[in-house]
Amino acid sequence: MENDRSKIRLRQRAHELAPAWWESFHFQLFDKLEHPCKCICCKMSGDGTRFIYGAVFKYSPPGGAPPPPPPPPVCFIVAFRGTMPRDPTSFGDMGLNLRVLFNRQHSSSRFRNARELVEQLLDSNPNRVVWLAGHSLGASMALDVGRYMMIKRKHNNLPAFLFNPPQVSLAPAASGMDEKAKRRLYGFSYSLKYGLGQTILWPLRRHMEVLFEWLSPWVPEIYVHDRDGICKGFIDYFVMREQMGEHLGPHVARSATMLSYRDGLIFSAVVGFGEKNKEQPHLLPSARLWLNSTADGNAHELRQWWQPKLMLTSKQYKWV
Repeated sequence: MENDRSKIRLRQRAHELAPAWWESFHFQLFDKLEHPCKCICCKMSGDGTRFIYGAVFKYSPPGGAPPPPPPPPVCFIVAFRGTMPRDPTSFGDMGLNLRVLFNRQHSSSRFRNARELVEQLLDSNPNRVVWLAGHSLGASMALDVGRYMMIKRKHNNLPAFLFNPPQVSLAPAASGMDEKAKRRLYGFSYSLKYGLGQTILWPLRRHMEVLFEWLSPWVPEIYVHDRDGICKGFIDYFVMREQMGEHLGPHVARSATMLSYRDGLIFSAVVGFGEKNKEQPHLLPSARLWLNSTADGNAHELRQWWQPKLMLTSKQYKWV
C-alpha cells in the first residue's frame, strides 16, 4: 500500500496494485495506519507527508459460504510492514531500526500510535477476533503491540504472526562454532547471567519475573530462517534455553533467560541516573518457533514465505 501511494504520487503508477492481494483472500481494507515521518530529512524539509506503516483488514466471507465451526474465525487482521529501503520512508524506517537495536522502540511515536489504534479497534469491537501480523520492523511492531495488550489490558491475548522479527544478539557470531564449543560458551554465559541476576541485577530480574508471568499465556508464532542473521537470535534464545535447562538446571536457565547483557548495561545506566526502568521487548517466555531451512532466496525477505515448497519445522516453547 505504501509502495502504491508513493509511486502514484510520483506518477510512476496509474492505479493501485495492492488490493488484488488481500481481496483474493476475502479480506477488505478496513483502515490504513498512517503516521508522519519523524526523520531529520522530513523535519528539515517541512514535509508533513503521512506514510502508511500498516493496515487493518476485515474478513468478508464470500456470499453463500456456510457458517464457520467454532472457535470464532478471525474478524480483523492488523498488519505492519517492514523496512522499505527504496521508498521515501526509508530514513524513518532506519531510524526505528536503530531504536530496535537499543530496545528503545516502545517509546517511539509510530509504535505508540500503533498501540493506540489497536486499542481503539478492540474497544469498538469487543467481541471480535483480532490477529496481529508483521514482517521485520513490522514484526517488532506487532510484538510490541501484543506484549502491551497482555501487560496493560489484563491478558488480552491477541494471536500474533511475526515474520523475521529482529533479535539483536551475538548468535550469528557463534554460528560458526562446533556444537560442543557453542554449548560451553552458552553454559558460561548463562551461569554469568544467573550470578548477575542474584546480585547487582537482582531488581531487573525481579521486574522481568513479573513480566514473564504476565506474558507466559501469550504464544506468538515466530517465523525465522536459519540463515537470517537479523533474527537468528530468536533461534538460539529458545533452543539454548531448553538445552541449558537440561545442562545447568531449570532454575539457572529460567533466571538467565530473563536477562541480557545489553539490557543489564542499560539498566545499570538508567538506575545510575535515577530514571524509570524500561521494557525488554526482545525477551519472551513463550512462543511457537517456525524454522525455515529452504536453501533458495534471501533469508530475510518476506517473499520467501510465499514459496509453495518450504522446509519448515516448528516447536512450541512454554514458560512453565
